[in-house]
Amino acid sequence: MTETFRMDKAQARLLDETGQGVIGTPMDRPDGPQKVSGRARYAADGTPEGTAHGVLVRATITKGKVAAIHADSISDLPGVIGVVSGPEFIRNPAQGMANAAPVQPGTRVDYHGQPIALVVGESFEAARDGALRLKVDFEAEAGADVDPDTASEVETGDPSAVGDWDSAFDGAAFKVDREFTTAAQVAAAMEPHAAIAEWQGDKLLLRSSLQMLRFNKNEIADSLGIPAENVQILAPFVGGGFGSKLGIGPDAVAAAQAARELGRPVRVVMPRQAVFDSILRRTETTQRVRFAADADGKLRAVGHDDRVSNLWEEGFAEPTSSCSQFLYGADALRFQQSLARNHRTPTGSVRAPGEAVGMLTFEAALDELAEQLDIDPVELRLKNLPDTHPMTGQAFSSRGLAECLRRGAEEFGWSARGKPGARREGDWFIGVGMASAGRPNMLIQASARVRLEAGGATVETDMTDIGTGTYAIFAQIAGEMLGLSADRVTVRLGDTDLPGASGSGGSFGASSSGSAVFLAARKIRAKLAEAMGCDADELTLQDGIARGGNREMAISDLVQSEIVEEAQIEAGKTAESHFSAGYGAHFVEVAVHAWTGEVRVRRMLGIMDIGRVLNEKTARSQAVGGMVWGLGAALTEEISHDPRTGHIVTRDLANYHVASHADVPAQMEVSFLDNRDDEANPMQSRGVGELGISGAGAAVFNAIHNACGVRLYDFPATPDKVIAGLEALGL
Repeated sequence: MTETFRMDKAQARLLDETGQGVIGTPMDRPDGPQKVSGRARYAADGTPEGTAHGVLVRATITKGKVAAIHADSISDLPGVIGVVSGPEFIRNPAQGMANAAPVQPGTRVDYHGQPIALVVGESFEAARDGALRLKVDFEAEAGADVDPDTASEVETGDPSAVGDWDSAFDGAAFKVDREFTTAAQVAAAMEPHAAIAEWQGDKLLLRSSLQMLRFNKNEIADSLGIPAENVQILAPFVGGGFGSKLGIGPDAVAAAQAARELGRPVRVVMPRQAVFDSILRRTETTQRVRFAADADGKLRAVGHDDRVSNLWEEGFAEPTSSCSQFLYGADALRFQQSLARNHRTPTGSVRAPGEAVGMLTFEAALDELAEQLDIDPVELRLKNLPDTHPMTGQAFSSRGLAECLRRGAEEFGWSARGKPGARREGDWFIGVGMASAGRPNMLIQASARVRLEAGGATVETDMTDIGTGTYAIFAQIAGEMLGLSADRVTVRLGDTDLPGASGSGGSFGASSSGSAVFLAARKIRAKLAEAMGCDADELTLQDGIARGGNREMAISDLVQSEIVEEAQIEAGKTAESHFSAGYGAHFVEVAVHAWTGEVRVRRMLGIMDIGRVLNEKTARSQAVGGMVWGLGAALTEEISHDPRTGHIVTRDLANYHVASHADVPAQMEVSFLDNRDDEANPMQSRGVGELGISGAGAAVFNAIHNACGVRLYDFPATPDKVIAGLEALGL
């Protein structure tokens, strides 16, 4: 059994001493040519011989049960093979790291659009026709709560607090006490949820679009009632996930169940509307943010309460105040969450759960406090950076927030910022805004195997690449550690027969699974040092040459056949002694049209502290992508629900508006601090993608206010809301 390395103390900065020079460089993705040429194989590609096609049938009631499914109603349709249903059908995807199947509803229906059966046909068209025509009898129940604002059951947790809140808040000279709302959102990954299931005896081979295969393997096994060792999942390429593919979904479970019953492979691809209807969404929120400060800008009280929602019996609740609890210090802090139960599409992790919506409101309210105090928003933030974690007392690991704020202000030209409404170009008000960014950093258990042969090295792990650049980054880590150019490193991913990785999620994938690659390669370095007759810290590996112990040899000459090492890492004592997080600062310029209320983002700048940068190009792409999602949350993204049934009516990308190229400014810049986080992992790196989202939308909102004087408290800032704000100001 592989020995587990625990991160119990800071590790030497070995990657600063290696001489290959590939780590951190903006290396192109080795999988890029496959993707742009269409040769990359995604979940629904390359159907096995004899594959049948399945289309999910979904409930048309909000609450009740399935009384009968009349398979004979479509038995005479050409090409229809049959109908598959039963208690194995899951009502929604598993939450991230569930490691087991979610609630099995049997015949119970809990929301409109819940998967209840699968129609299988010789072609997709035949299956779709059958699914549309299938007769299903329901027994609907009245009184289903579909509006979280009027839900009959609301679970309110105990407040989490330090200090004397009432005294600190009431005694302060300046206060902000605001209620904000944020709209529900969906992940909207480019590749829809899809699966091809094929049984080989009593073993299941599943090709599926999933983010966390080590956990997904156990989840599908639990759904089907089979041993996990009888499951192999393949996901070498995943076309985006954003949290929606963290857990096993109804497409995979239905395909596997149907393939087992029919004795042939079954392919299930969920149409975009079905993804919107039945894949985990982000909750809408109502948030109350309170700040109190003395006249000099010193915070005395920080409060952030929120109300979120989820389906009955679901355990997930959006961690809205996750960043609010550590970014700034005060005499007293207070946080409380309420969870409303309803019968809508269930909620779960979507693109930076917590700070993506929490930082929208938190940083917007802090901007309002800065205006009250007549203190520059950057200066207000710098005044209130705590020395230790305000809630836990933990020491911070490497923290570059102050440098991000100062450097961002200088590079953006923040000092030229004027008063609200001071700058106008024709019909456009012009303004700038800023916000801090934060994202807790995590180290998740992960394993990897590295093989060194005379011709190069191979990295093996079931880690996924969801568009984040894993193939490139792992090649760089192994190449740097073993003195090889990255093109001499082969990376094998997305196969559960390989060592189990952390998976892609929570911005922890590259650092967690990458650390396992690092440790396995470090073991190989130790063996090479032994062969060279020197200590490991004396060994230099560069361009295929080993140097140490007054000797120089080709690495290939030190490898008789191959050297194989496997490593596993998990969090340890440093996670208890130190709080690790990514930090950043966003600066934005917008134009607001005086008559239409249209908001155009003209430029964005993000300065990020992510510890060691593993690949500058992929890191920048992740940060830019996050900033785009932040822009979308501020201006365009909004799910609408039918007030009668609770089902989503903005069910595709024609009606649900993610930020497009036309919405994104040409001038979008990102740069990184040259930092190391010694307590995070052996590579001193941190995650980046979700950090880019955090605070970006708040900077847009703050810029709208600086442009025209309008403060909005309801995200997103659609033109109707801006126009109403302008009218209220008499503009």
